[in-house]
Amino acid sequence: MTGPRFYDELTEWWPLFSPPEHYVEEAADLLRRLAPFARPGATLLELGSGGGSLASHLRPHFTLTLTDRSPGMLAVSRTVHPDAEHILGDMRTLRLNRQFDVVLVHDAIMYATEEADVRATLETAAAHCRPGGTVAVLPDYLRETFTEGTDDGGEDASDGRGFRYLEWRWDPDPGDDTYLVDYAFMLRDASGAVEVVHDRHVEGLFARARWFEWFQAAGLDATSEIDEWGRDVFIAQPVRA
Repeated sequence: MTGPRFYDELTEWWPLFSPPEHYVEEAADLLRRLAPFARPGATLLELGSGGGSLASHLRPHFTLTLTDRSPGMLAVSRTVHPDAEHILGDMRTLRLNRQFDVVLVHDAIMYATEEADVRATLETAAAHCRPGGTVAVLPDYLRETFTEGTDDGGEDASDGRGFRYLEWRWDPDPGDDTYLVDYAFMLRDASGAVEVVHDRHVEGLFARARWFEWFQAAGLDATSEIDEWGRDVFIAQPVRA
């Protein structure tokens, strides 16, 4: 898995790139799917939780354990979730020796660019899911759903800082298992000075049949539904021995 600059030296800009208010509808859709598990005392482990923006909408329904391999992203998340448990760790190798009602892997799974990375992450999810619990995995794209295109956005801060971005998704080699996301970031500091940064993200792209094969190999019985944004949502339960 690659380590783009945005998850290292640029993490302070995350709240202006992808704040919690951008996740209201997506979180509502996910909570509907997780409703059977959202009860008092229910626990949720997120692998690759990033800045905690999606998790902010799950907090009223679950006791959260948030994990990420970026110290900077965890620092951002702690400002959103000061009472949540935060753990530094790689979703491929993390082992907490405990189990949760729900294990969630959101779009961090896109940085699993090799089959071994995906399989290892699903094994981590299975190892931390209690019997009768559920695993939810939400990749941005599968091979069947990927489309090239652009997006843009950004927010301003009360201290005068501002952030704008252009996102460009493209696939230079449809025969392999990755695609590229090139970002142009415009970073305005409080003095008004603007810096332009290019950041390239390499992301994984796998066929739906392979995903089901890997869930099964991890001991998870998975189903998939397409959400209103055209993305696969995998919901899986541990296979009973």
